[in-house]
Amino acid sequence: MDISSLYNINSNAVAAAAAKASTKPQESDESFASLFQSALGNLGETNALLNKQEEEEVKFALGITENTHDLSIAAAKASTALSYTVALRDKFIEAYKEIMQIQI
Repeated sequence: MDISSLYNINSNAVAAAAAKASTKPQESDESFASLFQSALGNLGETNALLNKQEEEEVKFALGITENTHDLSIAAAKASTALSYTVALRDKFIEAYKEIMQIQI
């Protein structure tokens, strides 16, 4: 669907989406280095979310904040990121075991 055909809408989001949709997708780099860097980036993001959760827990425990909403959001984000990271780890281990079973 071509969203650039929407008329009378002056939105930066629509203009950005139309520009993104009109450009050709770039060739993705499927090398191991890019995969490894992506995995390291995901680990860093997971660690940041876990630290944010811990920070919110400490603030709540010390009485600095009474906002349980931020605490529950931080906990949900950290839990989701950790689940995703564990799933990736399991897939990497499974792939490693499969590679090790290859007969040379």
